[in-house]
Amino acid sequence: MDHEDQHQPLLAPTDLASIPVYPLIPAIRKDVIETIDSALSWDQLTAADVNFAIVRPLVLKYARLKNMASVYACLVNRAYFLGESENNLAYAGVMLSRATFCEILAMKLMGHFASNRLSLAAVLTTAWSPLSGASAQVVEEVKQVLGSKANVNDGQSALEMAISTDAKHFVSSPVSQAVVNDIYAGRIVFAHAATSRSMLADNYKPRGIQVYDCRDAPFLDHYRLRVPRYGAILEFLNFTCLLVTFILCLSNQNYDKVTLWEAVFFVFAAAFALEEYTASNEHGWIIYIANMWNVFDTSFVVIFLCYLGMRIKGLVYSDLAASDLAFDILACGACILFPRLAFFAVSNNVVVLSLRAMIAEFIFFMTIAAICFSGLLFTLWTLGKATWTLKKIAWLMVQIWFGNNYLSFTQAESFHPIFGPILMTAFAALSNTLLLTILISILSNTVARIDANATQEHLFQFTITTLEGVQADALFSYQPPFNLLAFILLKPLSYVVSPRRLHSLNVLLIKITSLPILVVITIYERYLADGQALRQSSKDAAHTIFNNLPRHIKNMPFVEALVGSASSNLYEAIFEVDAPPPTELFNESDDEDERPHLRSLASRESLGVSPAPSTPVRRQPSRVSYGTRSPRSPRGSPARPRPMSALEVGGAEVGGSRSPLARFFAHVDPPAPSNNESATSLRRVEAMLEDIRDLPVNKLKDEMRELQERQARIEQLLLSLTRGMRSSDTSTSIKLK
Repeated sequence: MDHEDQHQPLLAPTDLASIPVYPLIPAIRKDVIETIDSALSWDQLTAADVNFAIVRPLVLKYARLKNMASVYACLVNRAYFLGESENNLAYAGVMLSRATFCEILAMKLMGHFASNRLSLAAVLTTAWSPLSGASAQVVEEVKQVLGSKANVNDGQSALEMAISTDAKHFVSSPVSQAVVNDIYAGRIVFAHAATSRSMLADNYKPRGIQVYDCRDAPFLDHYRLRVPRYGAILEFLNFTCLLVTFILCLSNQNYDKVTLWEAVFFVFAAAFALEEYTASNEHGWIIYIANMWNVFDTSFVVIFLCYLGMRIKGLVYSDLAASDLAFDILACGACILFPRLAFFAVSNNVVVLSLRAMIAEFIFFMTIAAICFSGLLFTLWTLGKATWTLKKIAWLMVQIWFGNNYLSFTQAESFHPIFGPILMTAFAALSNTLLLTILISILSNTVARIDANATQEHLFQFTITTLEGVQADALFSYQPPFNLLAFILLKPLSYVVSPRRLHSLNVLLIKITSLPILVVITIYERYLADGQALRQSSKDAAHTIFNNLPRHIKNMPFVEALVGSASSNLYEAIFEVDAPPPTELFNESDDEDERPHLRSLASRESLGVSPAPSTPVRRQPSRVSYGTRSPRSPRGSPARPRPMSALEVGGAEVGGSRSPLARFFAHVDPPAPSNNESATSLRRVEAMLEDIRDLPVNKLKDEMRELQERQARIEQLLLSLTRGMRSSDTSTSIKLK
């Protein structure tokens, strides 16, 4: 039985294909249009008030659906609004704000799937079809818009959509990078859905998303060749082989026949060109060219094709000039191959990250300058066409542009005695003073902008490289030049044999051509990778040897630099040890009694009671204590605290867990007092009583007593008045009778 049949994927492609995608797209578009109606920047859209008032309700609305395609639908709407910003310039600011808002929604919705590792990977890596869940009428209308031959089943993943829409905040977010890092290291295994753009499609066993475990995998797992981490190492080795054969080919030139090294270089270069074409065909040109390294690779492929065409012409027609031109064109490829190999080691450098943007700005600026000065070129050719050709004038202007101002003054009169010096002087002033200064400023601003967002740009490029390493095309499992062999053998067979037979032949050919590589990967993952038994035992042995060294050797700076500081190991060991049960570090009774109590009468203001102004306050400092330690019981536990006096009720206790009133009215079981303790307690009670007499409570009682007496007198007066009124009423009634 095939090993692949024994393990079912945790998230199968058939389960993800049934998720509706299309209903989300118009719904999100409608909500975004109704929500954002003004141009807002990224900082304004991520402000706290906008987040709680606008972003959060929409996020909760779509999060309740628990639809994994919601993140992809937000990024599809971002692509739509970005296109509208270019078509409708009057509302470009609003459309860009809506596109940014869609990116923020995608980031927030992605966080709702972050609790499950596999679900998050499925959200970001599944190739969603935008018409999934659409009615037949909608599908037919889309086909009519695109054309009858258009393929509407091809989809993209959320990460690919984010790259194509330049959503760098989304790509560089920690949640996205957690999935990207797992994919890069091979901890999460998945394969893109098969598309019609694959050069060699092996779709017999579609793979779902699952967590990789080397103990369950076969010994020679050919799928590990598609892990981006190993793919980057193999790419470096393949590129090194290509560079070596390139140098040997140019070092052994023969115009009459093809030498051995030229034939070897032709094979490696053709395999390299096929690999690059397959990569661009897999994800599309937009995602492929977004990687700055692919620009270098594409340039070398163009140079190789030009060399190949001229070399074939020279060999067929025995044209030595064509062969000489072919090798000259090929020699220009060294300007690309050597830096490309060096960039493998310094790919994270800020200068390298900003190089692509600088080249783009430089090419754009030079194109604008060439168009502007084309009028001057035509003018000079018209004035001096008797002695100057168009080619010579263009070369002269290029020399003046790059700083050779001497030629502008010496050759000016050869065009025209009057207009020649004027035109050449103006051109020299503009090119060397104004335009070069502008060019330097543009490039400096570009570097500063990339430097400010260096981490974001690096993560964006890293994501592109990682996604390129996970390919569905079977040709990516072959290392150059064996991909040529697989293409020649398996591509014709794919039209005649069954998918099962093609799959068996493909796996067999991969294992034969990549046997040493698969053995090395298996040994590394099972025995030498981080966390495996052999590596862990080696670490333990090394630590044992280091711990047995003499103290003066372990403290040597050189040894400490190699193995690290011993204090860091001590700190790590402290947190790895099982901690004992938690103990009470601070006893509540001790803490309360040891803290100083502010028992002065002035602290009564904290209770809102002001002393009577007419009654003087008497203080007895000898009888007021500022905190005493409670006596210990024989068992070592603190005794119950003594009752608080009225002075202590008004005191401000800093940081106490019990209020003064609670402690004052708490039940206390006084111990049996001795003679000295009873005398001391009696004196304290006398002091408390004397202080109580001076408290405003007594005055308050007197005032309440006076109010009660006044109330009684008023009641008596009212009673007498009512009696008088009754007597007068009776007398009048008698008189009337």
